[in-house]
Amino acid sequence: MDALKPHAENRCFGGTVGFYKHTSQECGGEMRFAVYLPPQAQAGQKVPVLYYLSGLTCTEDTFLIKGGAQRLAAELGLMLVVPDTSPRQTGILKEDADWEVGTAAGFYLDATQAPWASRFRMYSYVTRELPELVGKHFPARMDREGIFGHSMGGHGALVCALRQPGRYRSVSAFAPISAPMRCPWGQKAFGTYLGPDAETWRAWDATELLRGGARVPPLLVDQGTQDKFLAEQLKPELLRAACEQAGQPLTLRSQDGYDHGYYFVSTFMADHLRHHAAALTA
Repeated sequence: MDALKPHAENRCFGGTVGFYKHTSQECGGEMRFAVYLPPQAQAGQKVPVLYYLSGLTCTEDTFLIKGGAQRLAAELGLMLVVPDTSPRQTGILKEDADWEVGTAAGFYLDATQAPWASRFRMYSYVTRELPELVGKHFPARMDREGIFGHSMGGHGALVCALRQPGRYRSVSAFAPISAPMRCPWGQKAFGTYLGPDAETWRAWDATELLRGGARVPPLLVDQGTQDKFLAEQLKPELLRAACEQAGQPLTLRSQDGYDHGYYFVSTFMADHLRHHAAALTA
């Protein structure tokens, strides 16, 4: 379980981007993740850890290629840890047949329904197994963890933080699926992975967790006004309402003219990294 298999490393802004494989106990097979080590870590200093959860169809390298985060992460002294978005090549029938469920669509939950339950345990992987690996193999300040993500990964970041109050010192999201119980993506994924009882879905829905009393550090959320998924799938207004009702601090920024992709994400990446650094490096 603990044996890491490095398969690529690239020099980047005085640090390194490394790609790793390992056999995951939670996901029952090989998993992949990437780590950006800033220059401070290269010098032997332990640094805070910021996890980034990617969206549907992405891999562990999408964010590091397109997000534009490494330059400022190097300046701020932040380690970036990016898991893949699901197990792959699991042998599950038709796991690659639909981009909205299965491969690259793990939704950062622990599936309870056959045949997914034994392999699709991304929540436990991201919150337990992966941090244990990071703490063991990298110069990480495991008492200083933050988490953020995009789209499906924004949903994942919110849910991981809300389900583990006090764990993450900082949280943010780009265009998150804010209320998956009330959108087609979430309903499809939850029905597939968790079964037909919608009551069991509430534990994986950020707005429902907020209504149930969960709280996190002040949230930063960015949403593009020209995002084609805005009205049907993302529903940030429901997140805003839940935060207002709960007294949860939220900065929800509506970015005029921006869409759902990485041109949008990279434009506001510096704001998010500084948001996290303020909490993680204080």
